Parts: sequence; C-alpha cells; structure tokens
Amino acid sequence: MTHTAFHAGHVSKTCRCACRQQKLHCGDGQNLVTEDVTVVEGDVATISCRVKNSDDSVIQLLNPNRQTIYFRDFRPLKDSRFQLVNFSNSELRVSLTNVSISDEGRYFCQLYTDPPQEIYTTITVLVPPRNLVIDIQKETAVEGEEIELNCTAMASRPATTIRWFKGNKELTGKSEVEQWSDMYTVTSQLLLKVGREDDGVPVICLVDHPAVKDLQTQRYLEVMYKPQVRVSQNYPLQGLTREGEPLELTCTAFGKPQPTDMRWLRVDDEMPQHVVVSGSNLLISNLNKTDNGTYRCEASNAVGKSHADYMLFVYDPPTTIPPPTTTTTTTTTIPTTITDTTATTEPAVHGFTQLPNSAEELDYGDLSGTPVPLTASTEALPTVQLSNASLAFQPDSRAGEEGAIRSVDHAVVGGVVAVVVFAMLCLLIILGRYFARHKGTYFTHEAKGADDAADADTAIINAEGGQNNSEEKKEYFI
Repeated sequence: MTHTAFHAGHVSKTCRCACRQQKLHCGDGQNLVTEDVTVVEGDVATISCRVKNSDDSVIQLLNPNRQTIYFRDFRPLKDSRFQLVNFSNSELRVSLTNVSISDEGRYFCQLYTDPPQEIYTTITVLVPPRNLVIDIQKETAVEGEEIELNCTAMASRPATTIRWFKGNKELTGKSEVEQWSDMYTVTSQLLLKVGREDDGVPVICLVDHPAVKDLQTQRYLEVMYKPQVRVSQNYPLQGLTREGEPLELTCTAFGKPQPTDMRWLRVDDEMPQHVVVSGSNLLISNLNKTDNGTYRCEASNAVGKSHADYMLFVYDPPTTIPPPTTTTTTTTTIPTTITDTTATTEPAVHGFTQLPNSAEELDYGDLSGTPVPLTASTEALPTVQLSNASLAFQPDSRAGEEGAIRSVDHAVVGGVVAVVVFAMLCLLIILGRYFARHKGTYFTHEAKGADDAADADTAIINAEGGQNNSEEKKEYFI
C-alpha cells in the first residue's frame, strides 16, 4: 500500500520545482514536479518525475546513493524491484516493490536542460508493531483488589499510541517509549481496581499507528467474590403472615466460586423446634406469636461469608362474622301506583307493609301471622315507603354477604333504640303514679289538739288558741 502526499500546484510544500530550488526564473519554460511518498514496509512505492512544458528533454531517476535507476526508459541499476510504470516526454514513473527500511531516503529526478534541473522526493517507510501482548499481574483477582496490566507494542516506526478499554469504557494508562536503532517499543501500564461486576469483562489494548488500523488484543478478567444472598417468601405469596397459617422461605446465593455452605439461624434467639429446615428452604407449618423474630440465611465460599435477613411478625388470625339469623316476615304489598315527580330515579324497594287500621288488627292480625285485610279506610292512609333500616330483618335472596352483615348491624341498633324507648316509658309511668297519689294533700292549724277530744265540742274547746279565737272571733246576728 502506497501513501502519497500530493498537493495540487507546483508551489505546494510537497511539490518541488527545480528552477525554484536553483533560484532560477522559470517563466514559461520547463519545470520538474514530484511528490513525497509514504509507504508501509513490504508494500509498493511509486516514484513519479513529471515535466511541465516539456520540450522532449531527457529525464532520469537516481537513488539516495545517486546511482541511476532509470535513464529515460532504460534501467542501468540491476535491482529488479524497480519497474517502469510509465515513460513519456512529460513523465517518468517507477515502482519499487517490497519496500524495506533500507530503501528510505531521497530519490532525485533530473532533467537535462541548459542549465540542468534537479528535484528530489523522500520515501518514508512505516513499520507496524511486530507484536502486541497484554500481561496481567494476577490471572484470578479477588473483589476489591487492584491489579496491574501491561500492554507492549514492539518494534514499530514511528512509536505507537496505546489506548485502554474496559468493555466500552475508555481508561487511562501510563506509557513508556524505548528506542532500538530506528525502531520503537512502547509499554503502557494500567492499574485497575476490580469488582464482581468486572468478572468476564474484556480489557482491550488498542494501538493507534499510521501503518495499521484496528490492531488490538484483549484479556478477560476473572474476579472471585463472596456470595450474594437473597431470601424470598414462597407462601403466602401475598398478604400478611397470620397466626395458624404456614410460612415457607427460600434462600438463594450466587458467588464465585459457587457457595458450598448454606444454613438458617434465628438472630438473638434459638430456632423454634417446630421449624423445619431442608437445605435452602425453611418451613413453619403453623405460625404463632412465639415465632416472631429475625431469621437469617448465611452462605459462604472460599472468598468469604455473607447473609440476608427476613423479619417475621405474626398477625392475629382474621375475625369471622357469624351468618345473620333469617327471620320470615309476611308482608302485604299495596297495589298503588306511586308517581315520581322528580327526575331522579329512586332505588328499588323490595316491598311495602300495610299499616293496621285498629288496635284489634294490630293485636290479632300481626301476632297471628295472618295478613291484615285491606279495608275501605286504607285509601285515606298515606302510602308509606319503607326505608332500608325498617327492612333490616326482611331477608333478600339477592343480597350477598355484605347485605347480611348490614342487617345484623341494623338489628343491633334497633334493639338498643327499643330498650331506650321502653326505659323512658317506664319512667313516665312511675312519675305519673307518684304525682297522682300526692295530688290535693295539705296541712292546716285549725284542729290542733282535737285528736284527744271525746266529742266535737270538746275538740273545739281544747284546740290550741280555741278560747282566744272564740273571744276574738265574734259573730253578730241582726
């Protein structure tokens, strides 16, 4: 592969003009033009001597030792690696195969004019690294350790640039360059602290060199680490751990090397006797409050030991509500159409109850369980729509468990209200009888001392103040 650095125009840095090199005025005369050549060792280099405004003058090519390689289309030099590619009055083009470092140097183009013109081209030979090697300090590292890696690129020209990567992340290393004759050896050092996430990750040494592309080598890290432990609850899958229910736990551990020892224990207390441990599983068939505590699963390998905890709290068992007592009630539906004057639809009521017309119907009709006949006075009674509270004891075949619970609550409330009403009635009756017995009772002082008198006259005479009163109170008859 030949790398040419050509810039258009004979006044560029890599394009040389013979008359300018000799500080001559070229005007519209002949000019020699050539370019520098960069080639990788072992590839082919092409040297071109071109003439502008040619007048059929002779062109020849000389090597760095100023030996003639080609004179016009004739090759005096006995080096078969030089081959004629093109010859004309305006160009002499020659190829050099299997280029080596010894071929590096200046090659001269000459034009036989008056005065003669001469221009040179430089061949630069690139040498890629002969070998690329990564040396690692420890083949197997332990989590948390810092390891040293060295990447060496040997016998290159020019010196290479080494870059480090861990996976897709670029790292920074420290490079040293050593020169041997015309060759360079570069060594880059990388210090890397490894963790469990680095196990199996490639560390790449990449070379930047103009003679080669994508030259790299890599080593896979091997990191040992202590177990990573996890406790999972198999049963119950969701919800609370309640008294009387079973509990099943499973312990899983991953490490490098794989954990060989795994055990269950109870933190700060002994393991209950009814707990069954089978390998990585722990089973409690019947939970109770004494099982509360922290249960730990420990796992260990050659690197170390680690654990995971499970905190158990046993809750009370769920309370069960007894099914409501079903009461059969006979109801009579009033066949009366109720007109709803509002736009809102009222919830459906499962039945209406006929009110009794008299005390006899209340005493005999309701107590006997027979329907109360509908009399003419029913039309005067207002239609009563029963609320949900009044129908609490009337069973509904479409009601579920929630309706039954509500019925029980309403029955309790109704019983409490009935007891309060009965107590108030009893209190009213007692107060009424008390006031009735003490109605009109009062005391006077007119007959004091009359209890011991034999007759009414004596009682009047013996009454306290009776004599005085007889004297003070006088009656006059006209």
